[in-house]
This record gives sequence, structure tokens and C-alpha cells, in this order.
Amino acid sequence: MKIDRLQAFSDGVFAILLTLLVLDFKLPNYKIGHLGQAVIAQWPILAAYMLSFFYVGTLWLFHHDYFAKIKRTNWQLNILNLILLFAITLINYPTSLLSEAVAQRNLADIRFAFTSYALVALVISGLFWVLYRFMVVHQDLMIHQEQHEQFYRAIRNDPLRSVLIYVIALVGIQFNVVVGALLILLGNVFHFIAYLRLSRNIEKHHLIE
Repeated sequence: MKIDRLQAFSDGVFAILLTLLVLDFKLPNYKIGHLGQAVIAQWPILAAYMLSFFYVGTLWLFHHDYFAKIKRTNWQLNILNLILLFAITLINYPTSLLSEAVAQRNLADIRFAFTSYALVALVISGLFWVLYRFMVVHQDLMIHQEQHEQFYRAIRNDPLRSVLIYVIALVGIQFNVVVGALLILLGNVFHFIAYLRLSRNIEKHHLIE
């Protein structure tokens, strides 16, 4: 498989996932003259959507820029990418759980929804670490492979840092849902910061043709 086909397939999966996230928005039941109140009551759906859109969008930026410096693929990378995409698509389910649980205001359900979200995010971060390690071993797949080791040293710990954040979030949620939720948000913000570091290092080491 050519790398451009892998990238096109991956972009398609991200596009579909981002589209599915918005499908939680449905016309609310309301009394005539009270549509505004009914829409405002849907704020948990909007909050969960914004959280996941920012998160998935950042993952797409990561994926796009990282794979742009890969010149060819092999069957192992194809399978690894497929597993990574599968994990990312799972975020749609805890997003729906989260919006529903917050709307119903049941603490046990909210805790379960946030736990599910953090667990999926943890798996995604772990798989990005596996991807990083795989490309270190298979530097022959990279553009300008002679510069890859220096590039990798600058970013290698970012996936492990995000794993740590989500592990702490998983523990924190069990004691305080608000603290756990803030840690999940912190993890998503960290992903964006890590993406900026990735992009800067790609440009610095001229790893894209």
C-alpha cells in the first residue's frame, strides 16, 4: 500500500468521526414559546461535543503531520494505524455517555462516563507511543531518516506524559468528578501543546519533502 492511500483512508475516518460527533444534536422536546429554554437545557451535549471535537481534531493534526514525514509503509504500520484509528473512533461512545449523564445529573453515571472517556484517551495515547517506538525501529520508512533520531528525542516522552495525565484522571475521577474532568481537559490541552512541539520539530529538522 502506498503511503498516500493510508493517509487518505485515515483522513476519511477522522472526517466521519467528527461528523458523527454532531449527530447527538437533536431537536429538543419543548412547549411552544419555550424553545430557547429547551435549547439551553441541551448544554451538556454542546460541552461534550466541544471537548471531543477539539480532542479528535488535535489527534487528526498529529496524525496528518506525523505521517507526512513517512515516505512508505509496510504491513505492520498498516495494521498499527488501523488499530490506532479504531481506538480513536471509540471516543464517540463516551462522548454520548457523558452528555447524557450530565444532562440527567446522576453522579454515579457521570463518574462512569468520565471514567470511560479517560480510559479511551489513555489507550489512544498509549498507541501513539507504540507508533513512535515502531518508527524508531523502522527508520527506513521515514523521509530523511538520518535526522529522525534527533527529532524523536525531542518528542518521545509526549505520549507517555499524556498517558500519565489520563491515569491520574482515572484515579481522580473516583474521588472527585470535577477534578477528574479538569484533568481530562488538561490532557486534551496537553495534546495540542505536544502537537505544536511536533510540528516545530518537523520544520526544524526539515523532515517533510
